[in-house]
Amino acid sequence: MAIELPLQLPGVRVLEAKLTPDKKYIITVESTKKDTQCHKCGRKISQFHGHGRWLEIRHLDVLGYETYIRLQPKRFRCDYCDDRPSTTQRLSWYNPNTGVTKAYERYLLRQLVNSTITDVSHKAGIGYDVVRNVLERRVQQQVNWHEFQELGILGIDEIAVRKGHKDYVAVITSQQANGQVKLLAILEDRKKATVIAFLKTIPERLRNTIHTVCTDMWEGYTNAVKEALPDNVQLVIDRFHVARKYRQGVDALRKQELKRLKQELSKAEYKQLKGHLWAVRYNWANLPEKKKTILEKLFYYSPVLAQAHQLREQLTGIFDKARNPTQAIEQIQAWKQHVIDSGLDCFDKFLKMLDDWWEGIINYFHQRNSSGFVEGLNNKIKTLKRRCYGLFMPAHLFQRLYLDLEGYRLFSRV
Repeated sequence: MAIELPLQLPGVRVLEAKLTPDKKYIITVESTKKDTQCHKCGRKISQFHGHGRWLEIRHLDVLGYETYIRLQPKRFRCDYCDDRPSTTQRLSWYNPNTGVTKAYERYLLRQLVNSTITDVSHKAGIGYDVVRNVLERRVQQQVNWHEFQELGILGIDEIAVRKGHKDYVAVITSQQANGQVKLLAILEDRKKATVIAFLKTIPERLRNTIHTVCTDMWEGYTNAVKEALPDNVQLVIDRFHVARKYRQGVDALRKQELKRLKQELSKAEYKQLKGHLWAVRYNWANLPEKKKTILEKLFYYSPVLAQAHQLREQLTGIFDKARNPTQAIEQIQAWKQHVIDSGLDCFDKFLKMLDDWWEGIINYFHQRNSSGFVEGLNNKIKTLKRRCYGLFMPAHLFQRLYLDLEGYRLFSRV
């Protein structure tokens, strides 16, 4: 029984197909095209001048067997050029000197999504260098602005390339109107000049579509935004980074109080506080009853911590529920007064930060935009670094992350 399989290789006819003893399909084809383009003058030429060497080009597997297309390219002589050079015909479905068809290149790139070059090389039974060269040739290492119609919200954050080295790269992303996250850049550092230089590469047509930038309190980012982007762009200090600051104050007080209680309480009493760490750090509404019981015991022994925890929860409630900037300003100002009246000093650093970054923090309450989409991408980068050990260059980080984000769309089967 014969089976017909579409090879999707335009411009050829099949001469022979056979399964070799080592279980590989070899499909011999010949070109049906009667001309090519002279490599010197660029004109169409059709004077046949023999054949080039035989090629075996890896193609998509057939029924689980490795498949190779065997082709002897035609050569044509040019009568327009003085030295009448010959040119080897090139067909659209493969690139010379790659050893694989374009369809197989797309297959390799799909396999590379969320994987490594080594893994794909082993699974496909093909050389590491072949996979790497396909990646280098087919996947961009920097943003292509022609892919964008608008940018909308920009997010700027950083991630350490090497743990413990403070070797940071800046990650710049865009959240489109439909919620889709797009990678724009991975910069070599987080210096203001570096960020400004990138922002100025954004074409004017796209720069004018940016309405919000979400970032943390790093002045290199905030000053770069103010200097390089239009005045009407709203700068939002990310809620996550704000929350981390006021929570750090409560956590510092927790450590201080637990150190005191360990000295003052009996071993049996102190043992009842086991598991207090995450009980304090979680929002009260999200705690199971067992953790609430631990927290209530802790607060019995430390009223000052109970007071700080209550103030922390109140501020979180404001960020959750305030409907607009006017309401947020009124409620946060009242909260600040409660903190001052309480006599607690665990929020002192946060209060100073609140004054320093007031406008950017309040801007959150206009549309409740945040850098959440950037943080999600950062987690993906951390996973990528663990998977592809030694991936330090920003261009290569961009390339691999871009493939993980866009690979299935760009290199689909059709």
